[in-house]
Amino acid sequence: MENNEPNLDAVFHALADPTRRAVVQALVKGEATVSDLAGPHDMGLPAFMKHLSVLEAAGLMKSDKVGRVRTCALDPATMTATERWFEEQRAFWQGRYAQLDDLVAALQGEKDEE
Repeated sequence: MENNEPNLDAVFHALADPTRRAVVQALVKGEATVSDLAGPHDMGLPAFMKHLSVLEAAGLMKSDKVGRVRTCALDPATMTATERWFEEQRAFWQGRYAQLDDLVAALQGEKDEE
């Protein structure tokens, strides 16, 4: 997943909201109905459904309706792709910090020799 990929932008947008992050945390435990997910939040169901729509559009969750009950679950593919992006960033910055550490050590060695 490249940093200019629209899906990554949508994932970060979706996770920027505390209500949506709470929904993702709840779904980590397993699938849940919309009613169960909405319960802890102080908002009307239409407003809460908009949050779920953002999560679903970002690919973070899927939902399935059987009769009058809509059940939600995390989408592991999007979570894995996002995690891979974070790992790539971590590896890059660890390499840069290691180079900086080497430079600082070399400069300190030169200073100690003076």
